[in-house]
Amino acid sequence: MDRRKALSSVLAVTGAGTLPLDIMKTKNPAFVYSLNMSTLRGHKLGFRKELEVAAKAGYGAVEIWINTLQDYLKTGGTLPEARRIIDDLGLKVEDAIGFAPWIVDDEATRAKALDQLKMEMEQLAQIGCPRVAAPPMGATTGPSLDLAKVAERYRTILELGDKTGVVPHLELWGFSKNLSRVGEILYVAVESGHPSARLLMDVYHLHKGGSGMDSVKAVGKPMIEIFHINDYPATPPRETITDADRVYAGDGVAPLKDLLISLKNPDKPVILSFEVFNKDYYAQDALLVAKTGLAKMKKAAEGV
Repeated sequence: MDRRKALSSVLAVTGAGTLPLDIMKTKNPAFVYSLNMSTLRGHKLGFRKELEVAAKAGYGAVEIWINTLQDYLKTGGTLPEARRIIDDLGLKVEDAIGFAPWIVDDEATRAKALDQLKMEMEQLAQIGCPRVAAPPMGATTGPSLDLAKVAERYRTILELGDKTGVVPHLELWGFSKNLSRVGEILYVAVESGHPSARLLMDVYHLHKGGSGMDSVKAVGKPMIEIFHINDYPATPPRETITDADRVYAGDGVAPLKDLLISLKNPDKPVILSFEVFNKDYYAQDALLVAKTGLAKMKKAAEGV
Protein backbone atom coordinates (compact mmCIF):
# COMPACT_ATOMS: atom_id res chain seq x y z
CA MET A 1 0.00 0.00 0.00
CA ASP A 2 2.89 2.38 0.76
CA ARG A 3 4.27 1.83 -2.75
CA ARG A 4 0.84 2.54 -4.23
CA LYS A 5 0.57 5.80 -2.29
CA ALA A 6 4.04 6.85 -3.41
CA LEU A 7 3.21 6.18 -7.05
CA SER A 8 -0.09 8.02 -6.72
CA SER A 9 1.76 11.04 -5.34
CA VAL A 10 4.16 11.07 -8.30
CA LEU A 11 1.27 10.83 -10.76
CA ALA A 12 -0.54 13.64 -9.00
CA VAL A 13 2.51 15.91 -9.25
CA THR A 14 2.68 15.41 -13.03
CA GLY A 15 -0.83 16.78 -13.40
CA ALA A 16 -1.70 13.82 -15.61
CA GLY A 17 -2.01 10.12 -15.16
CA THR A 18 1.41 9.40 -16.62
CA LEU A 19 5.02 9.93 -15.67
CA PRO A 20 7.00 12.60 -17.58
CA LEU A 21 8.35 11.37 -20.89
CA ASP A 22 11.96 12.16 -19.93
CA ILE A 23 11.59 9.82 -16.97
CA MET A 24 9.72 7.14 -18.85
CA LYS A 25 12.25 7.09 -21.67
CA THR A 26 15.45 7.54 -19.69
CA LYS A 27 17.94 4.87 -20.61
CA ASN A 28 21.58 4.83 -19.68
CA PRO A 29 23.80 4.84 -22.78
CA ALA A 30 25.88 1.75 -23.37
CA PHE A 31 28.99 3.80 -24.13
CA VAL A 32 30.62 7.16 -23.48
CA TYR A 33 32.72 8.40 -26.39
CA SER A 34 36.18 9.78 -25.70
CA LEU A 35 39.12 11.09 -27.71
CA ASN A 36 42.59 9.83 -26.86
CA MET A 37 44.99 12.63 -27.71
CA SER A 38 47.35 10.20 -29.44
CA THR A 39 44.98 10.76 -32.36
CA LEU A 40 46.08 14.42 -32.54
CA ARG A 41 49.69 14.15 -31.37
CA GLY A 42 51.07 14.52 -34.86
CA HIS A 43 49.23 17.82 -35.22
CA LYS A 44 51.31 19.28 -32.35
CA LEU A 45 48.46 21.44 -31.08
CA GLY A 46 49.39 21.62 -27.42
CA PHE A 47 47.25 21.00 -24.35
CA ARG A 48 44.61 23.72 -24.69
CA LYS A 49 44.09 23.40 -28.45
CA GLU A 50 43.72 19.61 -28.27
CA LEU A 51 40.92 20.05 -25.75
CA GLU A 52 39.26 22.75 -27.85
CA VAL A 53 39.28 20.48 -30.91
CA ALA A 54 37.77 17.61 -28.91
CA ALA A 55 34.98 19.80 -27.56
CA LYS A 56 34.24 21.33 -30.96
CA ALA A 57 34.10 17.85 -32.51
CA GLY A 58 31.38 16.85 -30.07
CA TYR A 59 33.23 14.80 -27.46
CA GLY A 60 32.33 15.02 -23.80
CA ALA A 61 35.30 12.97 -22.64
CA VAL A 62 39.02 12.85 -23.39
CA GLU A 63 42.20 10.99 -22.53
CA ILE A 64 45.14 13.33 -22.20
CA TRP A 65 48.85 12.58 -22.36
CA ILE A 66 50.68 13.50 -19.17
CA ASN A 67 53.70 14.93 -20.99
CA THR A 68 51.43 17.32 -22.92
CA LEU A 69 49.94 18.54 -19.62
CA GLN A 70 53.42 18.99 -18.18
CA ASP A 71 54.58 20.92 -21.25
CA TYR A 72 51.62 23.23 -20.66
CA LEU A 73 52.71 23.70 -17.04
CA LYS A 74 56.32 24.38 -18.06
CA THR A 75 55.20 27.20 -20.34
CA GLY A 76 53.36 29.08 -17.61
CA GLY A 77 50.10 27.20 -17.26
CA THR A 78 48.81 26.10 -13.89
CA LEU A 79 46.73 23.15 -12.75
CA PRO A 80 43.79 25.34 -11.62
CA GLU A 81 43.84 27.04 -15.04
CA ALA A 82 43.92 23.65 -16.75
CA ARG A 83 40.92 22.56 -14.70
CA ARG A 84 39.04 25.71 -15.69
CA ILE A 85 39.76 25.14 -19.38
CA ILE A 86 38.47 21.57 -19.12
CA ASP A 87 35.34 22.61 -17.23
CA ASP A 88 34.61 25.59 -19.49
CA LEU A 89 34.74 23.31 -22.54
CA GLY A 90 32.31 20.88 -20.92
CA LEU A 91 34.82 18.05 -20.97
CA LYS A 92 35.71 15.27 -18.56
CA VAL A 93 39.26 13.95 -18.50
CA GLU A 94 38.54 10.27 -18.03
CA ASP A 95 42.10 8.95 -18.19
CA ALA A 96 45.70 10.00 -18.72
CA ILE A 97 48.49 8.29 -20.64
CA GLY A 98 51.83 8.08 -18.85
CA PHE A 99 54.93 5.96 -19.05
CA ALA A 100 56.45 5.53 -15.59
CA PRO A 101 58.42 2.22 -15.52
CA TRP A 102 56.74 0.93 -12.37
CA ILE A 103 56.95 -2.69 -13.51
CA VAL A 104 60.71 -3.26 -13.93
CA ASP A 105 62.94 -5.51 -11.85
CA ASP A 106 65.57 -2.84 -11.12
CA GLU A 107 64.73 -1.45 -7.70
CA ALA A 108 66.33 1.97 -8.19
CA THR A 109 64.48 2.53 -11.47
CA ARG A 110 61.25 1.35 -9.92
CA ALA A 111 61.66 3.67 -6.92
CA LYS A 112 62.08 6.67 -9.23
CA ALA A 113 59.08 5.51 -11.22
CA LEU A 114 56.93 5.44 -8.09
CA ASP A 115 57.95 9.00 -7.24
CA GLN A 116 57.16 10.03 -10.81
CA LEU A 117 53.81 8.28 -10.77
CA LYS A 118 52.85 9.79 -7.42
CA MET A 119 53.58 13.29 -8.72
CA GLU A 120 51.62 12.62 -11.92
CA MET A 121 48.67 11.21 -10.01
CA GLU A 122 48.58 14.25 -7.77
CA GLN A 123 48.55 16.52 -10.81
CA LEU A 124 45.79 14.50 -12.44
CA ALA A 125 43.68 14.61 -9.28
CA GLN A 126 43.80 18.41 -9.41
CA ILE A 127 42.28 18.49 -12.90
CA GLY A 128 39.61 15.92 -12.05
CA CYS A 129 41.07 12.90 -13.82
CA PRO A 130 40.22 9.63 -12.01
CA ARG A 131 42.45 7.20 -13.95
CA VAL A 132 45.96 6.74 -15.30
CA ALA A 133 47.23 4.09 -17.70
CA ALA A 134 49.79 1.64 -16.31
CA PRO A 135 51.47 -0.07 -19.27
CA PRO A 136 54.53 -2.38 -19.11
CA MET A 137 56.90 0.52 -19.81
CA GLY A 138 60.53 -0.56 -19.48
CA ALA A 139 59.67 -4.25 -19.84
CA THR A 140 58.72 -4.47 -23.51
CA THR A 141 61.95 -6.29 -24.34
CA GLY A 142 64.37 -8.47 -22.39
CA PRO A 143 63.46 -11.28 -20.01
CA SER A 144 59.97 -12.35 -19.05
CA LEU A 145 59.03 -11.01 -15.65
CA ASP A 146 57.66 -13.08 -12.78
CA LEU A 147 53.95 -12.28 -12.95
CA ALA A 148 53.54 -12.83 -9.21
CA LYS A 149 56.08 -10.04 -8.63
CA VAL A 150 54.36 -7.89 -11.22
CA ALA A 151 51.12 -8.36 -9.27
CA GLU A 152 52.86 -7.11 -6.12
CA ARG A 153 54.18 -4.08 -8.01
CA TYR A 154 50.77 -3.37 -9.45
CA ARG A 155 49.29 -3.47 -5.95
CA THR A 156 51.89 -0.92 -4.88
CA ILE A 157 50.75 1.59 -7.47
CA LEU A 158 47.11 0.81 -6.72
CA GLU A 159 47.87 1.82 -3.13
CA LEU A 160 49.26 5.09 -4.51
CA GLY A 161 45.89 5.40 -6.18
CA ASP A 162 44.19 5.00 -2.81
CA LYS A 163 46.13 8.03 -1.55
CA THR A 164 45.72 10.24 -4.61
CA GLY A 165 42.27 9.27 -5.85
CA VAL A 166 43.60 8.31 -9.28
CA VAL A 167 43.37 4.61 -10.14
CA PRO A 168 46.07 3.02 -12.34
CA HIS A 169 44.55 0.78 -15.02
CA LEU A 170 46.78 -2.10 -16.08
CA GLU A 171 47.35 -1.69 -19.81
CA LEU A 172 47.81 -4.40 -22.41
CA TRP A 173 50.59 -3.80 -24.97
CA GLY A 174 50.42 -6.42 -27.70
CA PHE A 175 53.97 -5.84 -28.95
CA SER A 176 55.54 -6.18 -25.50
CA LYS A 177 57.52 -9.10 -24.07
CA ASN A 178 55.46 -8.66 -20.91
CA LEU A 179 51.71 -8.03 -20.47
CA SER A 180 50.96 -8.65 -24.13
CA ARG A 181 48.10 -11.08 -23.58
CA VAL A 182 44.81 -10.86 -21.73
CA GLY A 183 45.63 -13.87 -19.56
CA GLU A 184 48.70 -12.06 -18.23
CA ILE A 185 46.99 -8.81 -17.29
CA LEU A 186 44.03 -10.66 -15.84
CA TYR A 187 46.34 -12.77 -13.66
CA VAL A 188 48.22 -9.70 -12.44
CA ALA A 189 45.02 -7.80 -11.67
CA VAL A 190 43.45 -10.68 -9.73
CA GLU A 191 46.64 -11.59 -7.88
CA SER A 192 47.18 -7.99 -6.81
CA GLY A 193 44.36 -8.62 -4.38
CA HIS A 194 43.25 -5.00 -4.61
CA PRO A 195 39.60 -4.10 -5.16
CA SER A 196 40.45 -1.20 -7.47
CA ALA A 197 42.36 -3.33 -10.00
CA ARG A 198 41.18 -2.52 -13.54
CA LEU A 199 42.26 -3.46 -17.06
CA LEU A 200 42.82 -1.21 -20.07
CA MET A 201 42.66 -2.97 -23.43
CA ASP A 202 42.73 -1.96 -27.07
CA VAL A 203 41.43 -3.44 -30.34
CA TYR A 204 44.85 -3.20 -31.97
CA HIS A 205 46.75 -4.60 -28.99
CA LEU A 206 44.36 -7.54 -28.61
CA HIS A 207 45.09 -8.36 -32.24
CA LYS A 208 48.83 -7.67 -32.11
CA GLY A 209 49.38 -9.75 -28.97
CA GLY A 210 47.39 -12.69 -30.29
CA SER A 211 44.67 -12.73 -27.63
CA GLY A 212 41.94 -11.74 -30.09
CA MET A 213 38.65 -10.01 -29.43
CA ASP A 214 36.89 -13.02 -27.89
CA SER A 215 39.34 -12.96 -24.97
CA VAL A 216 37.48 -9.94 -23.59
CA LYS A 217 34.65 -12.30 -22.64
CA ALA A 218 36.92 -13.84 -20.00
CA VAL A 219 37.27 -10.51 -18.20
CA GLY A 220 34.65 -9.55 -15.63
CA LYS A 221 32.69 -6.46 -16.66
CA PRO A 222 33.51 -4.48 -13.49
CA MET A 223 37.21 -4.63 -14.45
CA ILE A 224 36.67 -2.71 -17.71
CA GLU A 225 35.79 0.97 -17.32
CA ILE A 226 37.58 2.35 -20.37
CA PHE A 227 38.58 0.71 -23.64
CA HIS A 228 40.72 1.96 -26.54
CA ILE A 229 38.82 1.56 -29.78
CA ASN A 230 40.29 1.58 -33.28
CA ASP A 231 40.53 -0.94 -36.11
CA TYR A 232 43.24 -2.74 -38.06
CA PRO A 233 43.54 -3.56 -41.78
CA ALA A 234 43.84 -7.05 -43.25
CA THR A 235 47.46 -6.30 -44.16
CA PRO A 236 50.14 -6.11 -42.90
CA PRO A 237 49.86 -9.38 -40.96
CA ARG A 238 49.68 -9.48 -37.17
CA GLU A 239 53.37 -10.26 -36.82
CA THR A 240 54.49 -7.05 -38.54
CA ILE A 241 51.57 -4.67 -37.99
CA THR A 242 52.49 -1.55 -35.99
CA ASP A 243 50.83 1.19 -33.95
CA ALA A 244 50.81 3.46 -36.99
CA ASP A 245 48.62 1.01 -38.95
CA ARG A 246 45.57 1.59 -36.75
CA VAL A 247 42.56 3.06 -38.54
CA TYR A 248 39.09 4.39 -37.76
CA ALA A 249 36.58 2.00 -36.23
CA GLY A 250 34.86 0.14 -39.06
CA ASP A 251 37.58 0.86 -41.62
CA GLY A 252 39.39 -2.40 -40.92
CA VAL A 253 38.61 -6.05 -40.37
CA ALA A 254 38.22 -6.31 -36.59
CA PRO A 255 34.93 -7.90 -35.43
CA LEU A 256 33.90 -4.72 -33.63
CA LYS A 257 30.19 -5.46 -33.26
CA ASP A 258 30.79 -8.71 -31.39
CA LEU A 259 33.49 -7.02 -29.30
CA LEU A 260 31.20 -4.18 -28.28
CA ILE A 261 28.47 -6.64 -27.34
CA SER A 262 31.02 -8.35 -25.06
CA LEU A 263 32.06 -5.01 -23.56
CA LYS A 264 28.57 -3.67 -22.90
CA ASN A 265 27.91 -3.43 -19.19
CA PRO A 266 24.26 -3.14 -18.07
CA ASP A 267 25.36 -1.54 -14.80
CA LYS A 268 27.23 1.46 -16.25
CA PRO A 269 28.47 2.86 -19.57
CA VAL A 270 31.89 1.79 -20.82
CA ILE A 271 34.12 4.61 -22.06
CA LEU A 272 35.20 4.01 -25.65
CA SER A 273 38.28 6.11 -26.38
CA PHE A 274 39.44 6.55 -29.97
CA GLU A 275 43.20 5.96 -30.12
CA VAL A 276 45.28 5.88 -33.31
CA PHE A 277 48.75 6.99 -34.39
CA ASN A 278 48.03 7.27 -38.08
CA LYS A 279 50.37 9.48 -40.10
CA ASP A 280 47.78 9.92 -42.84
CA TYR A 281 45.37 11.34 -40.27
CA TYR A 282 48.08 13.63 -38.86
CA ALA A 283 48.33 15.19 -42.33
CA GLN A 284 44.62 16.05 -42.30
CA ASP A 285 42.69 18.75 -40.48
CA ALA A 286 42.60 17.92 -36.77
CA LEU A 287 38.93 18.77 -36.35
CA LEU A 288 37.99 16.60 -39.31
CA VAL A 289 39.91 13.67 -37.84
CA ALA A 290 38.28 14.10 -34.43
CA LYS A 291 34.79 14.36 -35.91
CA THR A 292 35.33 11.36 -38.16
CA GLY A 293 36.59 9.28 -35.27
CA LEU A 294 33.50 10.09 -33.21
CA ALA A 295 31.09 9.39 -36.06
CA LYS A 296 32.71 6.06 -36.85
CA MET A 297 32.72 4.96 -33.20
CA LYS A 298 29.01 5.70 -32.95
CA LYS A 299 28.36 3.88 -36.21
CA ALA A 300 30.24 0.80 -34.94
CA ALA A 301 28.15 0.80 -31.76
CA GLU A 302 24.77 1.12 -33.47
CA GLY A 303 22.37 -1.53 -32.26
CA VAL A 304 24.61 -2.79 -29.45
